[in-house]
Amino acid sequence: MSDSNSLSPRSLFRRFVGIIADLRLAIVMLLVIAVLSIAGTVIEQGESLTFYQQNYPESPALYGFLTWKVILAWGLNHVYSTWWYLSLLVLFGTSLTACTFTRQLPALKAARKWKHYQQSRQFEKLALSTELDSGSLKTLAPLLEQKNYKVFQQDNAIYARKGIIGRIGPIIVHAGMLIVLAGGVWGIFTGFFAQEMIPSGKFFQVRNIIEAGPLATAQIPTDWGVKVNRFWIDYTEDGAIDQFYSDLSVISDCGEELKRQTIYVNQPLRYDGVTFYQTNWAIAAVRVRLNNSPIFQLPMAKLETLGGGNIWGTWLPIKPDLSKGVSLLAQDLQGTVLVYDRSGKLINAVRIGQSIVVDDINLQLIDVIGSTGLQIKADPGVPIVYSGFALLMLGVVMSYFSHSQIWALETEDNFYFGGKTNRAQVTFEREIIGIIEQLEESSVSESVTEPSKSTV
Repeated sequence: MSDSNSLSPRSLFRRFVGIIADLRLAIVMLLVIAVLSIAGTVIEQGESLTFYQQNYPESPALYGFLTWKVILAWGLNHVYSTWWYLSLLVLFGTSLTACTFTRQLPALKAARKWKHYQQSRQFEKLALSTELDSGSLKTLAPLLEQKNYKVFQQDNAIYARKGIIGRIGPIIVHAGMLIVLAGGVWGIFTGFFAQEMIPSGKFFQVRNIIEAGPLATAQIPTDWGVKVNRFWIDYTEDGAIDQFYSDLSVISDCGEELKRQTIYVNQPLRYDGVTFYQTNWAIAAVRVRLNNSPIFQLPMAKLETLGGGNIWGTWLPIKPDLSKGVSLLAQDLQGTVLVYDRSGKLINAVRIGQSIVVDDINLQLIDVIGSTGLQIKADPGVPIVYSGFALLMLGVVMSYFSHSQIWALETEDNFYFGGKTNRAQVTFEREIIGIIEQLEESSVSESVTEPSKSTV
């Protein structure tokens, strides 16, 4: 009979809850989540296959084992949306929930009960207790109330407590952590991540989605887009980049400007739950005129320099039959373009607004057009995470309050007094000693005044 009961579904469920609610298991899972989160921060997320092949080659492997194949096989290029990471979050949330219902809530329920001691031997189990020759509940109750205790008196016994908020704190902490986990999971399922490289003056809608959750369709904007009014870079005196800026406008389908903002690094544009970050830049095109021809725009492509820096280039035909032309190279947006002939010889350098003569043709540089690199994110779980974090901090503060309990029993011959607390033991001991001294002083004064009354 005992064997069958031990294998019953109810018994197995209780055993599972007991295992999952183990504090040691929760700590281990929290540490594993922390390590995996660090890995997701250190390893670049959502990059192309070429990026991982170049930065994590098979030989030599980083740390002797981390290669692009390992990263792709284990999903380390998108850690936060892998099945094993989500499963770990769910398991950790289940552990917190089980711990809350099997330990924290019963502890709070027990702390709220009135527990009067009616026998002297019960005081022997307390961490702090004493037996006095004299004392009275009538004197003790006001002393406890002065120290913010809530007093419950029943016949010849007193039970007093304070700091019940300290018992509620751990429950609030667990609730906050569960909300943070729920917000993180919700963000993974409903958020998306995209990147765009847009030239100045162009309008675009979010299309280049790098990663998106299964429920992210509702978050991707379809009834509005963004126009890059202008992109520019501020340089230092020595030619280094100081900051780069993008003047963006949110445009509705009807052409109405809904919002306009200049963004830069650490100052994004936020609209309708979507955030646009300034992350990169490039040279998109060059505008030139040959003699008296109309202005025409040539796209520029980034060249492979084998670690020699960023250079963009294009080819400009200077003959109608395309039989002859020059190469235009630029490495920044400061307005200087280098002109090379077919043999790779430098002809001259020209700045915006200036002209040079190439084979009896007047080449005028009108403008160098930059492209802004935008990182676009939507994470509906962020407000939930922030709310959970605020609740978590509140619970931590509440947990610092000591939950102190005091018992007293008055008999014909003795007065028993004792208490316990869950933290700040030294402070509580001093408080108990002070109350005992006040009780003794009150007993002495009563013993002195009673004879005088009888004499009168």
